Amino acid sequence: MNKALHALVYVFVVLAAAALWFEMQLNAKRGELGARNRLQENYLIQLSKTIEAKDPEKADPLELKKDTSPVEARIVDTPDTENVLDEYKAELEQSNLATMDWGENERNLLRTRSFKDDPMNEGKYIMDGDKPETQGSEADRKLAQLVEAAKNQLGRLNTTRYEMVMLRGKLEEVVKELNALKQVTRQDKVTIEEKQEIVNHLEGEKAQLEGQITKYKSQVDELNTEVTSLKDDIIAAKDETEMVREDLVKAQKQIEDLKNLVQTSFQSRGATASAASAAVTSLSAGDKGKIIEADNDNMFAIVQFTEDAILELKGGDVNRPLPILELGIKRPGFAGPAGEFVGRIRLRQEVKGSRFVVCDILGAWEQDAAVPGDVIFAD
Repeated sequence: MNKALHALVYVFVVLAAAALWFEMQLNAKRGELGARNRLQENYLIQLSKTIEAKDPEKADPLELKKDTSPVEARIVDTPDTENVLDEYKAELEQSNLATMDWGENERNLLRTRSFKDDPMNEGKYIMDGDKPETQGSEADRKLAQLVEAAKNQLGRLNTTRYEMVMLRGKLEEVVKELNALKQVTRQDKVTIEEKQEIVNHLEGEKAQLEGQITKYKSQVDELNTEVTSLKDDIIAAKDETEMVREDLVKAQKQIEDLKNLVQTSFQSRGATASAASAAVTSLSAGDKGKIIEADNDNMFAIVQFTEDAILELKGGDVNRPLPILELGIKRPGFAGPAGEFVGRIRLRQEVKGSRFVVCDILGAWEQDAAVPGDVIFAD
């Protein structure tokens, strides 16, 4: 009996030792599971702070008008446009949205969850959804919300990626269009600079022309002044012309008187020749007067001498008798055999109280018919 009792005691001792060993192993596993559970709780709480609690609110569509009218050499006040952000989801730009942000309350709820061995993966654990306290619990709803929010946030992330791809495509089109436009703009700039050089050259010529215009205007003003002066001279000349006409009438009357005098001068030629023997025999060289009337048929001319020539012929007191001298006739610009020489005259009779003298035209010297205006000269 004692042996059986001793054997039974040994068995109990062995069982107690085994139980103690299992208890120690179980406590170690329990501590490990507790640490793992707290680690998972911490990760879930940290994860909740990164998951947005709800989707962003719908935002009004953005508007970014792109000019689609062709680039032409004309001003377009209202070009054709299109909204490049027409399909763009503006709500994706909302930032700083509220997160799940779990705290100690959610941590306590997570501790109500039950776990069981994962039959598909030895040594792993899964949530025990068969437990009554787990199904439909607040913790279950919280985890379901976290999962749903994560799914939604992933969907927004994928949508954002898609929108970025679409936006990159539009950006590539804009960049290609911009690059092509820059090529055209460079060529236009070269053309503009070339034309600017032409404009600068033309501006220089314009400045020179404006300077010439200013000079010409000054000359025109001077000419206008001269024209005004000439108009005044014309008016004065008209007055002088009237006076000359009156003098011409008087001179024509004197010429008629001289012609009549010539008719009677031939009878007194001998007396005149004897009286002139006491007069001068020559004159100093130079022009002495001009013919104012010539009769080449009767071979006589009426000469108007200068004051100096009369004084030389008649003396300082103009009392000496008129000498019988021969003088030359020339015509400025005449191109005869002897140059400007036309012929010669001989003094015959003076007209008292004037500078007119009746002269004979000497036919032997005639190079051309004498005309009014021919110059009388002494050689």
